[in-house]
Amino acid sequence: MTLDQVLAFGLIGITVAAFIWDRLPYDLIALTALAAGIALGLVPAEKAFSGFSDDIVIIVGGALVLSTAIARSGAVETLMRPILPHLTSAQRQVTALAGGVLLLSMVTKNVGALAIFMPIALQLARRTGTSPSTLLMPMAFASLIGGIVTLVGTSPNVIVSKVRADLTGQPFGMFDYAPVGLCVAGVGFLFLCLGWRLLPRRDSGARAMDAAFNLERYTTEASLPAGHPGIGGTLGQLEALADGDVRIATVLRERFRRYPASPDFRLQADDVLLLSGEPDALERFVARADLVLAGALPEAEAVVMEGVVTAESGLVGHTAAQLDLEQRQGVLILAVSRRGRRIEQRLSAVRFRAGDVVVMRGRTAALGPSLGALGVLPLAAREIALGRNDRSWIPAAILAVAMGLVALHVVPVAVAFFGAVVAVLLLRSMTPHEAYQAVEWPVLVLLGALIPISETVTSTGGADLIAAHLTTLVQDLPPIAAMGTILVLAMAVTPFLNNAATVLVMGPIAAKLATKLGLAPDPFLMAVALGAACDFLTPIGHQCNTLVMGPGGYRFGDYARLGLPLSLIVVAVGIPMIALVWPLRPA
Repeated sequence: MTLDQVLAFGLIGITVAAFIWDRLPYDLIALTALAAGIALGLVPAEKAFSGFSDDIVIIVGGALVLSTAIARSGAVETLMRPILPHLTSAQRQVTALAGGVLLLSMVTKNVGALAIFMPIALQLARRTGTSPSTLLMPMAFASLIGGIVTLVGTSPNVIVSKVRADLTGQPFGMFDYAPVGLCVAGVGFLFLCLGWRLLPRRDSGARAMDAAFNLERYTTEASLPAGHPGIGGTLGQLEALADGDVRIATVLRERFRRYPASPDFRLQADDVLLLSGEPDALERFVARADLVLAGALPEAEAVVMEGVVTAESGLVGHTAAQLDLEQRQGVLILAVSRRGRRIEQRLSAVRFRAGDVVVMRGRTAALGPSLGALGVLPLAAREIALGRNDRSWIPAAILAVAMGLVALHVVPVAVAFFGAVVAVLLLRSMTPHEAYQAVEWPVLVLLGALIPISETVTSTGGADLIAAHLTTLVQDLPPIAAMGTILVLAMAVTPFLNNAATVLVMGPIAAKLATKLGLAPDPFLMAVALGAACDFLTPIGHQCNTLVMGPGGYRFGDYARLGLPLSLIVVAVGIPMIALVWPLRPA
């Protein structure tokens, strides 16, 4: 073993140990490893930052932005709305929600697909009394097995495609993963539809969050514009669009006339409705009913923030109209929540009290300073979408076009996703500020920093060395068993490392092993991708597992209860399917 190989293995070993130790942010660990690689001479200075310009960074970042745009558009909620009233049992809920996440994960980033469906699941759990722990883990696992079907569904597929391109000059295509992925996902989904009974029934952390932040229901006001289809209809017909989550408290007409909200009341143009409900429900109802919130800002750069009126606030004892907040501070009051008292007057006439929770909308640059000047304490733990009226099918259509262009080999994946993000921004389905927030920068930093480090395993000859040792271990085994060993090894390493890091290190090693055994590298690379993408045993190996831990009230050991049988299914189905679709013997 050469000195460079010793240094390369030592650096990767320390990096892996730091990931497992989990005392430092993983992006900082990756940056430190890159700096050490440069200092040790393992990474040439001119190639030190090549990872940040790699296509994988563009693809992953673009997938996260597009997933968020689709979530904000409300397209998924619109599709799910007709079937939600029929999801009255836990069995139906698991089947529908896990199935929806699985399908969406096939065409967009799996963590984004899960994030889109989680609010629907929690709302359904509260409405029907189902424990969130019954729903969320099957959804998380469904997102993982759905992501293995296409190139963009999960990061390991993208990275393995890059490894293949480096080795052969030809990356895997968008749907090269589909034959194996569809079989594994299908069998895995059937298991999840039955296996959810293995999970414990627990109250979730979400209930504690509700108690902390949902300070009674908000009151906001919205109007029926001229030409609205609800004009001439009844209040009950309009309120039915809220699915019972929003109450129309009062109708104001001709500025001062106040009418009680009765189901038979006939609506007229420019009627102002005082709405009562939680922020997410209000936002859904305003968008679904095509109402106009009072005083909406036309700027694409407007943002919405929730805050608490402090005792020292200049708002206390005054109304928004008296203070002329829009002109003086550049902010609009969209909703107010007050514990213990229902608000039944125009928002502009509400006299603020200490402890009121307000939803304010303003320009990006002005809202923060305005909150400070007004003595309003921001609630940074929550994101309020109220005031956005841009629900549409535009983001989903843009993603479909991008996927089609890639499938037809018109443009590369990175170019398609980059173009799709630009289109979403130009069409104002998302603001640049929201796009930056949607990107998980630590993940991109991790990838950009680890790509040069992982390449040292190959450049120093370390991959050949490990492959030689593995060859000794598996040379007497049948080819399918050698490939299966790689799959199991990738699956075993991922929970304690990171799926991206696992693929970056194991991909070249698997390809070298295949070459030394005289076998085709493609099935071995597919085995690495499948094993690294399917971490069902811990909450730390994949973001989807981490995302549901708190809301589902799960403990560390709960994951193995459902995850171990699912892992065995992946191995049992995945190994023969890879061998069937990707011949082990080179042509």
